[in-house]
Amino acid sequence: MSSTKHPIGLRWRAHTLFIIATVAIGLFTDLFLYGLVVPVLPFMLKERIGLPQEKVQSYVSGLLAAYAGASVVCSIPVGMIADRTNARRTPFLFGLAALLAATLMLSLGKNVPTLIIARILQGTSAAVVWTVGLAMIMDTIGPENLGKVIGSIFSFISVGELMAPVLGGVLYRKTGYGGVFGLGAALLGIDFIMRILVIEKKTAVTYDKSMASAKNPREHGTREEESEFRGGTSEEEESDRRDDASEEEPLLPKKEEDKYRIPEGQNTLVRNLPILYCLSDPRLLVAFLLAFVQASLLATFDATLTIEAQALFDFDSLKAGLLFIALDIPYLLLGPIAGWAVDRYGTKPAAVIGFGYLVPTLILLRLPSAEITPTRHTNIILYSALLSLNGVGLAVIGSPSIVEASDVVQKYDKANPGLFGENGPYAQLYGFNSLVFSAGLTLGPVLSGTLRDSIGYGNMNAVIASVSGLTAVLSFFYIGGPPKIPSTWRLNRDR
Repeated sequence: MSSTKHPIGLRWRAHTLFIIATVAIGLFTDLFLYGLVVPVLPFMLKERIGLPQEKVQSYVSGLLAAYAGASVVCSIPVGMIADRTNARRTPFLFGLAALLAATLMLSLGKNVPTLIIARILQGTSAAVVWTVGLAMIMDTIGPENLGKVIGSIFSFISVGELMAPVLGGVLYRKTGYGGVFGLGAALLGIDFIMRILVIEKKTAVTYDKSMASAKNPREHGTREEESEFRGGTSEEEESDRRDDASEEEPLLPKKEEDKYRIPEGQNTLVRNLPILYCLSDPRLLVAFLLAFVQASLLATFDATLTIEAQALFDFDSLKAGLLFIALDIPYLLLGPIAGWAVDRYGTKPAAVIGFGYLVPTLILLRLPSAEITPTRHTNIILYSALLSLNGVGLAVIGSPSIVEASDVVQKYDKANPGLFGENGPYAQLYGFNSLVFSAGLTLGPVLSGTLRDSIGYGNMNAVIASVSGLTAVLSFFYIGGPPKIPSTWRLNRDR
């Protein structure tokens, strides 16, 4: 029977689209405010604080790293707390309070320690919004559409990550610091209203039993089960599956759950935080590696693009910020398509193709500094085109890491009923994912800034390209499980 005292607007406040939109706005706000000051930081450090030009790069990288370092420290505790609370909205609001304090300090700070504290508070907020927000998404939609939803969210919030420097540069040039942080305050207001209004599915059910279609993630089928339910398998695929089973059956457990069952007698740490045992799975480790490299790539563009544009073209903050549009457009347009492809074809193709594709596009970023074009104008066009090509790769790699990690942990959750608690391990999982992603945001600017200063921009991108290539190779062998050999190949091999 339904409760007689419904919150006003219960159905639309607990609607799937509103929950997704609230999380998306929260992630957007976090990354927007992270990136808003990217083109402004070099000028803020030089003009407001008085640092000499030769120290600007190291301090910019350090401030970007302070944000991510705070996320690294806070992510796992936030995940543990979120999985032990009845409502995820409470920590979600706490994260917003930290972000508000950080924005005020950035707008008013006139010394380096204040700026560092502000970035640390931003990082703390990021740990909350990424951990709790993604857990809310998983609670709401389950794993079968996760790639499409994550891809769409990432394409939207990429505007926060990559478009914010554009607006930051424009506003700083036209209005100064007041315009930059005034925009941030307006966005915080929208975010606050949505986080106050949102009602989680499981909370809505306590008021209206007719909304009981909402499920805990563990009640959804695995991605493989949902795929078979929706589309089935062809006769040839079914034949291959039987061939695989007949050949490998003696080597495999009788039930898939056996592979994911956690043995009894674990130490106290694993019993209290059983997701730690899941880290022994190579699929999960490589999924986290994908998140780390993805974050490092985003942070590399944040930390070096503005300064490289200054060096190559003598751009001010406005013009340097506009270059980020070249990264934004393909990311925004292709993100949902890439996420749909992950749901349809699995995580392995997207991860292998995406990271493999980025190898040549990153290497080609050395061309503008080589001045192979006859004029400065054509060199700017070349750099913008190369950034767009990299934006395509960033869109492709947006969702495989989260989808793969969720799939692996869901299998452990299903194979070990009750071990992960009432709410499951998903906030803990996204806490680890946030930790790894934040580590990439921490090390990316430091590594790229150091490499740019020591071996130059072109060679820096060559090093990062090699990391992307190695990630593609590891993805081929581990993401989505070991690569499958078609039965016709095995027959030819056996002959």
